[in-house]
Amino acid sequence: MSKHSIDPNRRRLLQAGAALSLSTLAPASVLAQSTSKAIRIGYQKSSTLLTIIKANGTLEKLLGPSGAKISWHEFTSGLPLLEALNVGGVDLSADVADTVPVFAQAAGAKLAYVAQESPSPSAQAIVVRADSPLRQVSELKGKKIAVTKAAGVHYLLIASLEKAGLKFSDVDAAYLSPADGRAAFERGSVDAWVTWDPFLAGVQRQSQVRILADGRGVADYQRYYLASASFAQAHPEVLQVVFDELKKAGTQAKQQPRETAAFLAPLWGLDADTIALANSRRSYEVRAVKLEALGEQQRIADTFFAAGLLPKKVNTGDVAIWAPGQA
Repeated sequence: MSKHSIDPNRRRLLQAGAALSLSTLAPASVLAQSTSKAIRIGYQKSSTLLTIIKANGTLEKLLGPSGAKISWHEFTSGLPLLEALNVGGVDLSADVADTVPVFAQAAGAKLAYVAQESPSPSAQAIVVRADSPLRQVSELKGKKIAVTKAAGVHYLLIASLEKAGLKFSDVDAAYLSPADGRAAFERGSVDAWVTWDPFLAGVQRQSQVRILADGRGVADYQRYYLASASFAQAHPEVLQVVFDELKKAGTQAKQQPRETAAFLAPLWGLDADTIALANSRRSYEVRAVKLEALGEQQRIADTFFAAGLLPKKVNTGDVAIWAPGQA
């Protein structure tokens, strides 16, 4: 293969993405006023759908003719991403775990929900080494556990402990990024690690581990796409384009799992089989956010407040919600 050739799987996904996007190109006259500016998008490694959209240049093709300048900014986890959204460092946020907006609200962030992915409870889990004597969550009492603060796994850990009759204070939580958490886990500095895909799939395939518990029956793990409230109010047409493309990318990822995994492999630096495992546990069903469906968000907020991890009570319904068709 020459250095200028494209892998067949990658070519098919690129062509399909371009065809889907350009077929629904919004009129430039409709978008011109709202997009003649820089649009800064924050994302994480786990932001599958926006990673695909970014690699295909979809938003540049759709919004570029109206003068929009798209820039992409990668973050290690969701909380720093929403902090950047709050202070004006980015305009749009790729999917973050359901816990992250709760912490952002507690910090006074002015956010707008744009979309959500339907539940993917098995896409996050508490893992132990294969030779660990730990067999159930109740045995984690007094153990040191690596977890990323404010991530979905933070709530998974608290909720799992409560289900087992323990409090969060019964364990020694080590707040670590996914990379640092895995390093601590593999060198034996912690007894367990709570993580999410694709980090979960990576450690499952590359190390000898065992899942102690996942989110099923404990934490739905719905991921949310957000914008700053001011951006959502000023640029609903942009959000409509992003929402439509997310839905298409999500459908495509589920309908073409092998091609999607092969496409993402070089972008993520992971093998396609690991990505396929991770993607099999994500719903990628993008849908509108409904105020009446934020019940688990409130449970998350109340749980964190009761554990002393939020500075004040949060009403998760006290937030702007953009809806498709508002443009």
